[in-house]
Amino acid sequence: ATQVARADVPVLITGPNGAGKEVIAAIIQANSSVRDGPFVRVNIGALPSELLESELFGAEAGAYTGAKARAGRFEAANGGTLFLDEIGNLSMSGQAKLLRVLQTGEFERLGSTQTRRVTVRIVSATNASLAEAIRDGRFREDLYYRLNVIELNVPALAERREDILPLARHFLEPGYELQADAVRALQRHDWPGNVRELRNIIRRACLLAATR
Repeated sequence: ATQVARADVPVLITGPNGAGKEVIAAIIQANSSVRDGPFVRVNIGALPSELLESELFGAEAGAYTGAKARAGRFEAANGGTLFLDEIGNLSMSGQAKLLRVLQTGEFERLGSTQTRRVTVRIVSATNASLAEAIRDGRFREDLYYRLNVIELNVPALAERREDILPLARHFLEPGYELQADAVRALQRHDWPGNVRELRNIIRRACLLAATR
């Protein structure tokens, strides 16, 4: 991540939910040439499909019912990095607009004919197979190759068990230690929720521990 951060190219981060893809995106931003610029996160999977385009590109007053004029995430990220999580959920029309921004740096707000220009580095992430989405006609192949100049795969925590204890100790609150039985339990567990599950378990253990 630190090596590719220096190259001003789009990065696609792949891996299961909870594996730490957003952390990798933040590392890329912190080590990039636009480290002093904004770092804007968008969870595309959490946004209703009808609001995706206005969230990304902004909207003019009256563009849809109740719409007020506002900037989108691309304008907010100008001069920095835009992290698009769950990129596979972007609509086909949104994909076409995203492709244009990647090619030209230009876009229009929803309901506007005024062309705007931004300079934004794109880091995207997905837990889905974009190759399968391309075969099913749900994702544009040309956009995939624009986003996937460099791919970083974050394996599931169960596939990198040497990370379990260092991460667990990192998540411990000051003054707490892992006892031997806790270490054994952590090493035996399969971690279906990956790093997010580990973090939550350690936080919960610190809250419920009788003594430090």
